[in-house]
Amino acid sequence: MNSLQDASLSFIGCGVIAEAIIGGLLRRELVTSAQIIGSHPRPARREELQTKYGISVVESNSQAAKPGPTTADAGSAGKSSIVILGVKPQRLRTILNELRGQLQEEQLLLSIVAGAKIETLASELGHPSIVRAMPNTPAQIGQGMTAWTATPQVADAQLAQVRALLGALGKEMYVETERMIDMATALSATGPTYIFLVMEALVDAGVHMGFSRHVAQELVLQTMLGSVLFAKESHKHPAELRNMVTSPGGTSAEAIYQMEKGGLRTVLSKAVWAAFQRAVALGRREKVGE
Repeated sequence: MNSLQDASLSFIGCGVIAEAIIGGLLRRELVTSAQIIGSHPRPARREELQTKYGISVVESNSQAAKPGPTTADAGSAGKSSIVILGVKPQRLRTILNELRGQLQEEQLLLSIVAGAKIETLASELGHPSIVRAMPNTPAQIGQGMTAWTATPQVADAQLAQVRALLGALGKEMYVETERMIDMATALSATGPTYIFLVMEALVDAGVHMGFSRHVAQELVLQTMLGSVLFAKESHKHPAELRNMVTSPGGTSAEAIYQMEKGGLRTVLSKAVWAAFQRAVALGRREKVGE
């Protein structure tokens, strides 16, 4: 059964990730365009989204947050409304001021705003049913990894809707605490940064050896993609996979020696830890009013 078939979805802020959710839901036919309304300050962006997806997009955030026609009878079983908060962190204070007191008790707030703590959202909006999610960049092509958590007031039916909604971005994973959202921010949300940097370094190494940049990039991209798919299919520990391709005295052994000598593991570990600390610090700074 489709848990979203009777839901109205309100997107407050229609940026890249919000658009990825809209596109994913419509492609999978989990909702219709009539169930979606969004808000955006720029007329050109509103027209673009309306033309591309057939959804309603308005300027007013409070207007967009109102439950749609599918939730006119809020007490009816199966009727629901989800407000997806996807604005830039620097606009959060203004948006929360606009929405304060606007959400109805039965509505669910799903926040994908980086650094916005549940405590801040609940306090400023006076609303208890909140989900905080942290998608990553590959969500734009339906291959994302999204960690999320919820307040105790979120009902089981709403949790099922969140799983379906975030599943339109790729994989989703419920975590028990908000601290784990900050951890996921450092590992999976920031993760593409690490991959892209390694990718860039390998392509540059190929160019240094004499390949054209186009050829080096194709070799690197397919090698990385194939390695990830192989690791996923084999269910083996990464160390096992590495040993499979490392012959005594061979090229892999020499390459590994140089990477270990250069402290690659330590650098990556420090990078993830630094990203985690930064995520925690951003959360503290995002307390509205500071």
